[in-house]
Amino acid sequence: MGLSAFLTRVVEGLTAERIPAMLTGSLAAAVHGATRATLDLDVVIDPSPAALPRFVARMRAAGYYVSDEAARDALAARSMFNVIDPTSGWKADLIVRKHRAFSEVEFARREPSELLGVACDVATVEDLVLAKLEWATLGGSARQLEDVATLLRLAGPELDEAYLRRWIPVLGVQATWQRVPQPDTERPSPPEHQR
Repeated sequence: MGLSAFLTRVVEGLTAERIPAMLTGSLAAAVHGATRATLDLDVVIDPSPAALPRFVARMRAAGYYVSDEAARDALAARSMFNVIDPTSGWKADLIVRKHRAFSEVEFARREPSELLGVACDVATVEDLVLAKLEWATLGGSARQLEDVATLLRLAGPELDEAYLRRWIPVLGVQATWQRVPQPDTERPSPPEHQR
């Protein structure tokens, strides 16, 4: 099974159970022009307690590995669980939307798009930048910072700099933001009180 077919199955399952979703991570970055190889789908979801077990059952019936217990725990903790295609190795990281202001705004800003012929909602470029800054802060990944640099370059003057300035200090990623490689363009400055 190819990535397009796997993405189709996951999106169709979420849609069938009326679970709002947003593609994020590397594949969402690819929608915005920043491509790199990955075997994972990163999908933020906002399921109801009733819809989530139905989605899990639907994925299992389609032949995928998914744990009922992991899904229940993810909903309770607002964390993550996986759907895995055992044949191809494709994996979807399903991230339950957090109860915090940024996550609510980020999710509300998602945009309809298309990836590999599959219609899906995708995180905005600004929200991808902020999410990758958070992941880099938590995990120290240089690759996340390279992705941020690429997204900033590709967005160019269309980037909503004021939005980034608003959320960088709230998310506590100022130091990580300063480490983003920016050889070609000026990046927005942090707010005055954060310098």
